[in-house]
Amino acid sequence: MCGIIGMIANRPVAEHIVDALKRLEYRGYDSAGVATLDGGAAERRRAEGKLFNLEKDIDANPLGGSIGIGHTRWATHGAPTANNAHPHRAGRVSIVHNGIIENFQELAAELSASGIVPESETDTEIVGLYFNKLLEDGLSPEAAMAKVAERVTGAYALVLMIDGEEDLLLCARRASPLAIGYGEGEMYIGSDALALAPFTRKIAYLEDGDWALIRRAGAEIRDETGRKVERPVKLTEATGALIGKGNYRHFMEKEIHEQPEVMGYTLFHYYRSTDRSIALPDLPFDPATLPKLTIVAAGTSFYAGMVAKYWFESLARIPVEIDIASEFRYRNPVMPEGGAALFISQSGESLDTLMALRHAREGGQHIVALVNQPESTIARESDVVLETLAGPEICVASTKAFTTQLVALLTVAVDFARRRGAAPAEQLDAVMDGLVHLPAQIGEVLKETERYLPVSHEISKVRDVLYLGRGLSFPIAMEGALKLKELSYIHAEGYAAGEMKHGPIALLEEGVPVIMVAPMDPWFEKVASNAMEVRARGGRVILLSDRSGIDRLGDLASWSFELPECDPMVAPILYTIPVQLLSYFTAAEKGTDIDQPRNLAKSVTVE
Repeated sequence: MCGIIGMIANRPVAEHIVDALKRLEYRGYDSAGVATLDGGAAERRRAEGKLFNLEKDIDANPLGGSIGIGHTRWATHGAPTANNAHPHRAGRVSIVHNGIIENFQELAAELSASGIVPESETDTEIVGLYFNKLLEDGLSPEAAMAKVAERVTGAYALVLMIDGEEDLLLCARRASPLAIGYGEGEMYIGSDALALAPFTRKIAYLEDGDWALIRRAGAEIRDETGRKVERPVKLTEATGALIGKGNYRHFMEKEIHEQPEVMGYTLFHYYRSTDRSIALPDLPFDPATLPKLTIVAAGTSFYAGMVAKYWFESLARIPVEIDIASEFRYRNPVMPEGGAALFISQSGESLDTLMALRHAREGGQHIVALVNQPESTIARESDVVLETLAGPEICVASTKAFTTQLVALLTVAVDFARRRGAAPAEQLDAVMDGLVHLPAQIGEVLKETERYLPVSHEISKVRDVLYLGRGLSFPIAMEGALKLKELSYIHAEGYAAGEMKHGPIALLEEGVPVIMVAPMDPWFEKVASNAMEVRARGGRVILLSDRSGIDRLGDLASWSFELPECDPMVAPILYTIPVQLLSYFTAAEKGTDIDQPRNLAKSVTVE
């Protein structure tokens, strides 16, 4: 998760910006930079690697000025080089950015037609160049910022600084967090309150679509329509020992809302949209000849593995076996020579997963780890490590770690499919296009979380809940049931919808909620018949589908939630969001300990 800091002060700011960036190191990064205005002209320092390298450069070549911006970057568009590090310079404009600009290629083509060529490989520089061109065309900074906010699409947080404007920073956010700090004659902008804690306790959080002009005297905030708005200024308790919840009630709520940003970071850690290439770490085997892939995981990560089984088999045509970590080594599994075993773990420390890994190594398998902690034991004992760039996940119940796992797994499945020639290029390109658009789609879903409140209120009163899905939606039904159990302590079960008549239908009685994960995909018509079975027996159908699905089944549902249309292969990731929200709001209605549910731990280090 990239980090942003901006300051307008009455003192030199470079040292303070670096100190604030240190408070964002928990997010992870591979380069960093600072730019300030000194005498009206921008000066910047950038460096690969950790902040220590940037500090050495600034010590050797000091930066003056009382206004500046800084950034820690996870490489997405472009390699982790100093040239791709933020801040970027574009004419009079310096810019830092978190997230993904979806339409940067379109903007780049327009700039190219005017003879404007970027110096880096990043989408961020394109926005800076576009803003600078608007200034050259005669627009004021305010009008240019309004145009950028209107034109640029994606999930992003932006902060811009203009040569000659020593009392002005501009910023905007969409599906990526950004906070404004209020000081005494000073103002600040940061990715979260943690970065701003040394300077002020007075924090205002920009809402989705907001953009703002920041001056020493205060902030002028506008919403996505351009209307001036006030955002409440709150007192934060953030300290150096705390990763703050921001303006959210719980870490889980915050982490749900971070998903567009961190999913984008994970995707573009591996995928280059400019040439549609996927760059994985060096593998100890050739995916084109891989005889079998064994996937092993526990809890929520196991459901990510279940989805991945569909992807690897349907796209890459690789035989896949999926197993629960605690069961794997006790059944003496068959592991072919030259096979690979993929171990999925958020913490990288789950003991049953680690022991399964060691058993697979004894069986001669190539070991791949998919983890959110690249320094973990599972990562260290693996042949190759795939990272999920979810950042710290504080809530025990996994949200963003799960969806970033899915993003990484689908990207790897597409790469394997290409190497094996197992699927048409057009199909694979469509899948990756779907992933590129996914953060913005989820950002739209997260704008309307209040619509889940009435249903969650009803669910909080019941004893049992069923979740049904088919195909790729079956594991999401199981994940939804797990989340509800973890958070609200309500009994819930997830089933393959086709199993209804093989037993679970006996659980149906008047009023039982049945949450149906039902995108308009190849399995939809089968799910429709299951919805009729539920309704006929008095169950209350809660339908998650797109517009076409709701038009088809909405009359059977007690509640329907419309989701954006997406590629069927991408749908499991998108449909995870509403099952998270239903569980979260149900637990909030019941008043349970959402971030630390009873009897649960973030990392299970016993078998």
